[in-house]
Amino acid sequence: MSDLKLPEGETLAYIFDCDGTLADTMPLHYRAWRHAFIKNRAKFEFTWDLFYSMAGVGMHHSVEQLNERFGDSLEPDTVVSDQNDFLQKEHANIQPIHQVVKLATEFKAKGLPIAVASGGDRHQVHGTLHYCGIDHLFDIVVTKQDVVHSKPAPDGFLKAAELLGVDPTKCVVFEDSKLGLTAAEAAGMRWVYVDPDIFSAGVEA
Repeated sequence: MSDLKLPEGETLAYIFDCDGTLADTMPLHYRAWRHAFIKNRAKFEFTWDLFYSMAGVGMHHSVEQLNERFGDSLEPDTVVSDQNDFLQKEHANIQPIHQVVKLATEFKAKGLPIAVASGGDRHQVHGTLHYCGIDHLFDIVVTKQDVVHSKPAPDGFLKAAELLGVDPTKCVVFEDSKLGLTAAEAAGMRWVYVDPDIFSAGVEA
């Protein structure tokens, strides 16, 4: 088990990604995306590795990037709507990632500033926090609707730091995706990697 060791240096605030970091939602999101792509007759196979390589990218941006990569012409609004419909049917069944939530709870109890910065849709992110029973921990939740650019751009993390009133260099990010870690570094923040091979239930073959 990873010990989620905190990096050295002065830390005044902690920023958490949501999907795959606070909540073990990635397998559910993967099934929802596969459903949407199959329904819309995508030209490509949406594998788990392909899914995780794009973790942190906004939903519409994901479809646009896949269209460009595979020469497809999927309608982003339609695909995202189908993904959302599938997700909502099972959203209440998601589970928190307890080791990360325990840390967030400890930080909150100590009065340390904490926030969520996610590339997900606002409604989905708030729903995830609610179903995991941790929405009360976070007064500040930044989602894709609050920024211009998705990860690996640093916009979400910088917005969270701004709302927390903390210098970005004094923030530590918890992230499960490579794009998220790139975004944290671009924001000048230190990070803790929440390894999906350890903390996620994964997806059935």
